[in-house]
Amino acid sequence: MNNMGGADRIIRIFLAIAVALLIYLEVLQGVVAYVLLGVAAFFVLTSLVGFCPFYGLFGINSNKTKK
Repeated sequence: MNNMGGADRIIRIFLAIAVALLIYLEVLQGVVAYVLLGVAAFFVLTSLVGFCPFYGLFGINSNKTKK
């Protein structure tokens, strides 16, 4: 059951790439870098699967395809 639309998935991928780039360029360091790296990994995983557990928890569905 997918609850993420295409635009949502693309935005998450771009945000994950931006965080990875900031960490690679050493703009982000320390604990903040590790926390944001975890968030970026979560974004990539949920984008690939198409399901976000937080969306399910709050009843959000950005997937506009009909069943």
